[in-house]
Amino acid sequence: MSDAPEILLAHHLKALKLPTFLREHQKLARQCAAEGVDHVRYLARLVELELIDRERRMVERRIKAARFPAVKSLDSFDFTVIPKLNKMQVLELARCEWIERRENIIALGPSGTGKTHISLGLGLAACQKGLSVGFTTAAALVSEMMEARDERRLLRFQKQMAGYKLLIIDELGFVPLSKTGAELLFELISQRYERGSILITSNLPFDEWTETFGSERLTGALLDRLTHHVNILEMNGESYRLANSRARKAG
Repeated sequence: MSDAPEILLAHHLKALKLPTFLREHQKLARQCAAEGVDHVRYLARLVELELIDRERRMVERRIKAARFPAVKSLDSFDFTVIPKLNKMQVLELARCEWIERRENIIALGPSGTGKTHISLGLGLAACQKGLSVGFTTAAALVSEMMEARDERRLLRFQKQMAGYKLLIIDELGFVPLSKTGAELLFELISQRYERGSILITSNLPFDEWTETFGSERLTGALLDRLTHHVNILEMNGESYRLANSRARKAG
């Protein structure tokens, strides 16, 4: 029966959902005993371990919920390849205060200049700051909305999209949208206006967005909402992927 208290403790810790406590308490007790640490400091260390681990698990859950195509940080982005991109501006945005202010970001530049990498890095930073993030491409988002509309669950889908503190819409402009698709995307962006942040990446300058939305009136109204509180990231330059490929070959 000597192990009965240990079994009971394990049962209680599982019930209280304290897995780090359960995993670390014996090892830390031995360590603290060897160091002559009193019970209060022992408990403080144990609680700190639990909190650190809990925060890590929460960040992991937010990253998973965001549905990023890959997890990339800004640390791995080579800013020297895109000299037009303001590194200090990007690092300031990584503090995520713009999301709290419900502002938007639009990253503009040709294909391969690292727009998706930057958006993933800022999305990851938001997850680490405790903010909910959703990632999608413009084509996938429109396709999902049209499917949801056909299945009479559009309202539920819009509510889900509205729940994200930050919605990242990648690759706007790669595929022209149908009239219905353009209207659905406009409606979604309008619903988030001054309520939640959007980060959009596009290979097209603003004056060519009409090609994607098919209507000058709709494009004008959309840009009016998006650019009211906006941070523009200019990413014109040589293809980031092409430069990396050349560097690898040269090495």
